Amino acid sequence: MEDVLKTYEKPLSGHQPAVCVDEKPVVLHEDTRPPIPMQPGQIGRRDYEYKRCGTANVFCGIEPKAGVHFTKVTPTRSSPEFADFILEIAEHYPGADTIHLVLDNLSTHSRKALVDRFGEEAGGWLWARFTVHYTPKHASWLNQAEIEISLFSRQCLGKRRIADIATLRRQAKAWNRSANRHKITIKWKFTRKLARLKLNYAFKRPRY
Repeated sequence: MEDVLKTYEKPLSGHQPAVCVDEKPVVLHEDTRPPIPMQPGQIGRRDYEYKRCGTANVFCGIEPKAGVHFTKVTPTRSSPEFADFILEIAEHYPGADTIHLVLDNLSTHSRKALVDRFGEEAGGWLWARFTVHYTPKHASWLNQAEIEISLFSRQCLGKRRIADIATLRRQAKAWNRSANRHKITIKWKFTRKLARLKLNYAFKRPRY
């Protein structure tokens, strides 16, 4: 926890950006009857019945202090798809000395995923571009990508029904462009000092 919070306390830096990443499953639904659109003096209506059309995955990433957003819709959250998403993040920061990456402990969030996808040399080189900070087990709330997912869910998905991945991709791209255009940031207030106070512990530096 201290390591993750220390990362958040670093000042905004183009040479060492801090990016938080997580994924969200999305259930695809289709209306069985056409919805009635909203009209003057009448609210829109939608039948309660729907058809389930499978599931999809949305990778969400954010550089909280800069308001840079990354969104990628995939059929699943498999290792190759995670590796492709990490590549997209790396390509966004070509001049960075290192990219601080905050992740939870999902098994696919590893160097192996990149090596399996791109080979030992390219995958290893790509993973080395990142300084990885894993959240503690059962403490994924420390990952600011959870807030990003909440924003995406409310502002992009809402309560409407999306029936297929192609539509979900279009909607996600449109939301991502808007979020980046407005540079929506996250104001994180939970610091190491506050954590020690709330959780009633004293930090002791390790001896070497």
